[in-house]
Order: sequence, then structure tokens, then C-alpha cells
Amino acid sequence: MANVSVYNMEGSEVGTMELSDAVFGVDVNEHLVHLAVVQQLANNRQGTQKAKTRSEVSGGGKKPWRQKGTGHARQGSTRAPQWVGGGVVFAPVPRDYSFKMNRKEKRAALKSVLTSRVQENKLVVLDDLKFDEIKTKSMQKVLDALKLNKALVVIDGSNDNVVLSARNIADVKTTPVNTLNVYDILKYDTVVVTKAGVASIEEVYA
Repeated sequence: MANVSVYNMEGSEVGTMELSDAVFGVDVNEHLVHLAVVQQLANNRQGTQKAKTRSEVSGGGKKPWRQKGTGHARQGSTRAPQWVGGGVVFAPVPRDYSFKMNRKEKRAALKSVLTSRVQENKLVVLDDLKFDEIKTKSMQKVLDALKLNKALVVIDGSNDNVVLSARNIADVKTTPVNTLNVYDILKYDTVVVTKAGVASIEEVYA
């Protein structure tokens, strides 16, 4: 089992914690990690792009000039792709980009990135994280004490004061344990989670 330091909100080390090898000590599968990121980005695409083909643009019903004798190349319509105002050759149409991954594959990818964060010392465990009031300065003070900039803060349960205190800080995102995903973990430099959050992650994803 991997041992990580536990810090308080003032940035002082207050102990250590053992992490479960079932979640934080697996073999990193880069292929599944890549697949999970591609899937999330693809599933987020609206797929509403559209351009008109030559059959959909208006006009162009009349042959612009006779077939022979003008010195011009023969043309059948002013809305052919080579004309200004003509249709697009292989025009994009609305489509669904999403695809599915098996549940076990998703879980293996998530465990892989969590393991990589532990190996790279980019997982910060706090003994607790709570505020009595909504105050951005309070959250920024905690981040400064831990010397963190771009961080993903994993919330265990309902903690509105922390969420609302962090939402106006650039490059900081809060997410509940049950919506933790591969893309966010890779996007942010450091993952910040409480001891209770670690226990919830191990319970949900083990």
C-alpha cells in the first residue's frame, strides 16, 4: 500500500494515510486512459454543425450559358461547388459523436489516472476541508498554504460552502466523488481530496 502525507488547511503535515492498492496501486493502462478521454470529449460534442450541399442551396436552376461555342468551360448550374455561392462538396451534417465504453474499462481507466497521480506526488490529502461561510479568500488561503495553483478539489458529500468558495477561482474545480472522471483528473495539475473523500473513492471504485 502507498503511504501519503495528510495535511491540514494551514498546509502543515498532520499524519500519513495508507491508500488501497485496489484503487491507487493498479497497473496504469494508457490505452484505456486515452480511450476514456476521447470518449468524454466526443460525448460532449453537440454535433449540430451543418452546411448545404449543391442540392440545398437556393438558385442555380438555369444553365448559365449554352453548352458550346462560348469559349467557357461547360457549366450546368451556378450553384456547383466551384462557383462562389455554390454548395459544399462533402458538407457536414448533424450527427452523434458519442460512443460507449464498458463499465469495467471506465473504472480501470479511472484507477489508472488515480494511481499515476499518486506516483507523481500530485495527490494531496487533507484531514478536513470545510468553511463556516462562503468566502473565496478562505479557499484561496488553503490553496496558497498547500502551494497549489491548478487543482481539482474532490468533495465528499454535500459541501456547498467549499463549492461556492472555489467557483470564482481560476483553474480550480470542485467535483463530487460520484462524478469523478479521467479527463478532469488529467486536466488539473493536482487532485485535492479529504481523508473521508479517499474512503469514499475506495468504497465506490474498488
